[in-house]
Amino acid sequence: MYMHPDHVCQSRPGTHSCVVPWGIIVDTPEPLRYLCPMIHVENLVKTYGSIVACSNLNCRFEEKKVTVILGGSGSGKSTLLRQVTGLEKPDSGSVFFDGVDLTRATRKTVYEKRKKMGMLFQGSALFNYLDIYENIAFPLREHTRIADSVIKNIVTMKLEMVGLRGTEHLMPSQLSGGMMKRVGLARAIVMDPKVIFYDEPTSGLDPISTGVIGKLIKDLNTKLGVTSVVVSHDIASSFNIADKIIILYYGDIIAQGTVEQIQNSTDERVVQFITGSPEGPIAFTRSDTSYIDALLTDNDQKT
Repeated sequence: MYMHPDHVCQSRPGTHSCVVPWGIIVDTPEPLRYLCPMIHVENLVKTYGSIVACSNLNCRFEEKKVTVILGGSGSGKSTLLRQVTGLEKPDSGSVFFDGVDLTRATRKTVYEKRKKMGMLFQGSALFNYLDIYENIAFPLREHTRIADSVIKNIVTMKLEMVGLRGTEHLMPSQLSGGMMKRVGLARAIVMDPKVIFYDEPTSGLDPISTGVIGKLIKDLNTKLGVTSVVVSHDIASSFNIADKIIILYYGDIIAQGTVEQIQNSTDERVVQFITGSPEGPIAFTRSDTSYIDALLTDNDQKT
């Protein structure tokens, strides 16, 4: 059976339904789910007061691929990440993860699906009062009943994968920023997730540490066969690791495609972002009103 790469996926009991562009609905058995994207976002809307963080977004994250979400500060990257991981519910729309719509699933189902997710937080989010070994072992102790001897083997293996075996008894305060990121990554993969989410993995790192983290993301994606979703504003690093790039601008997707397609884009907003030009359609300020007009209005109201 052939599946067009631009299909839309929805789940039905015992099957996985794919709506392809020409309108045909194909019900496939559960074992054939791999034909559909691992994560699919459909008509996603999320607002905070008057700020539109996600404006009717539609995108997908292919299985065993690295997808990078790019955008400036306040563009909606972290908001989209929270929706996809089920940490927040959107105002409307759907997020399908592994065949389940997280926006309509029960809390128990969402928690079960989260066990298939690994997360590298922007600040690593290590527990300061636990040593490196216990930080990485924490998810195993919380969610499994694995024997301590097995936990030790798993932790050692994960530390070896990120190049930090031998640091088990150090405290987070004794590590550099790059090392903390790698420990956070070891913890993210300790439960053997199907998807790893990275929130600004190279933020605040020196060029060498940035290169190390980028190589780890790509290597783990290949060796573990996981789906990787990376939120970043680091252009060079993203171009090195991405199979697909999505660019957000004030809650809208303004471009998505391969690295080559993004580099060759003629959209002025995309060109300005990837070149870092201060001049262009992307303004420095988000205000819709003139600063002088706002001051005059405030003074008029006071008088």
